[in-house]
Amino acid sequence: MAGGPQEAARVAHEGILRRQSARESSARTYARALPIVPVRARGLTIEGADGRRYLDCLSGAGTLALGHNHPVVLEAVRGVLDSGAPLSVLDLATPVKDAFVTELFGTLPSGLADRARVQFCGPAGTDAVEAALKLVRAATGRTGILAFTGAYHGMTAGALAASGDARDVQVTRLPYPQDYRCPFGIGGPHGAELGARWTESLLDDPKSGVTRPAGMILEPVQGEGGVIPAPDDWLRRMRRLTADRSIPLIADEIQTGVGRTGAFWAVDHSGITPDVMVLSKAIGGSLPLAVIVYRDDLDVWRPGAHAGTFRGNQLAMAAGTATLAYVRENGLAPRAAELGSRMLTRLRQDLGALACVGEVRGRGLMIGIELVRPEGDDGTLFDGTSGEQPVSLDGADPTRTPRPAAPELAAAVQRECLRRGLIVELGGRHSAVVRLLPPLTLSDEQAAAVLDRLTDAVAAVAHDHPDHHPQHPDHHPRPHAPARPAG
Repeated sequence: MAGGPQEAARVAHEGILRRQSARESSARTYARALPIVPVRARGLTIEGADGRRYLDCLSGAGTLALGHNHPVVLEAVRGVLDSGAPLSVLDLATPVKDAFVTELFGTLPSGLADRARVQFCGPAGTDAVEAALKLVRAATGRTGILAFTGAYHGMTAGALAASGDARDVQVTRLPYPQDYRCPFGIGGPHGAELGARWTESLLDDPKSGVTRPAGMILEPVQGEGGVIPAPDDWLRRMRRLTADRSIPLIADEIQTGVGRTGAFWAVDHSGITPDVMVLSKAIGGSLPLAVIVYRDDLDVWRPGAHAGTFRGNQLAMAAGTATLAYVRENGLAPRAAELGSRMLTRLRQDLGALACVGEVRGRGLMIGIELVRPEGDDGTLFDGTSGEQPVSLDGADPTRTPRPAAPELAAAVQRECLRRGLIVELGGRHSAVVRLLPPLTLSDEQAAAVLDRLTDAVAAVAHDHPDHHPQHPDHHPRPHAPARPAG
């Protein structure tokens, strides 16, 4: 019967989604915004049970550095399976683990690899964050932690506290530098300088109420916080102030690592060497793996002080070794820097004048578009030149007032992207940032296809918004384009 297989696929697809909704926890997240049922995947492309194909710029929340089912990853996994080696070995030494650690240490920032220790944690990044916080508290004998507004370090209790999602008197939250929503209303180097001065004041003022902490944890680029790259000078400032006060610096490279930002590790952009690095996602080559790497003088743990059953995932270590080596040998980090820069330039040209786009930002292949309300609470249109402006400090030019975040517009863009066969993620303080995390193997042609679908989706949402106006009178947005066929 004509259309029979397609109809059967659609029914199967809808049945799986219906059963998921009935049986799985209300805490599920991606499945709510992305009602697809993946059955096959290769590289950038996912095929759903209904036969539709999608360009995947979620990449397992950054886990898939080489995209889906890359040949070198599959070969590494098959090699372990065919060898008859055990698949899980607790923390015993194996040739597979030895190869992974050797490859990992060869990529570490200068000054860390030659005196590093590695601890295999539970399988998730949040487990590694917990281990890092536990480590620095044990090593220093102190308890407090310095963390930053907008941070995301995981979903366990300690990681949530450091992320600002739980009340913990042992966590002191500091301002993270950003331009569009600078907490000091300045942005740029001056805003970052004020944030650094605030941090130093808290640490050095005996009446600040903040005692010397066990450590500082930061993301070189805040991912879930809205794709906000930290300025390199500010990172160097944080490194100096922590080193001068004997405060271990923890770099959370869970999402930024393995070439994502245009350097193998995001801290490499600034040239700093943290005391502890928290690693997960891409280091497992798409399989669960998490580690912390730290200076040997912090290695004060007694045997059994930090353990876990699933520390010896041999398939993940083999896949991780293959991924790390492929990124290194094929120069995918500098490729991400160059391609990401071109993608940012085009997005700024195509979308930057739309009134619903607050800022386009990113580093390497970690890109975000912040959606904002074109009008104020009283219906006054923001045109980028009118309205109250922040006060200029230290001779800095004041930036335009940021407009209110528009999570409903971001969600609409995500839906329009999916309709066009493009999978994107949302993030930011108000879930108003559309995020791109494509695989590092993205070709120029694939990048163009991604940007075509994304800009069409944003233009469609802007066109449908009743208060849409361009920021500039000479701006002519792309016409409301029809959905592009997936594939």
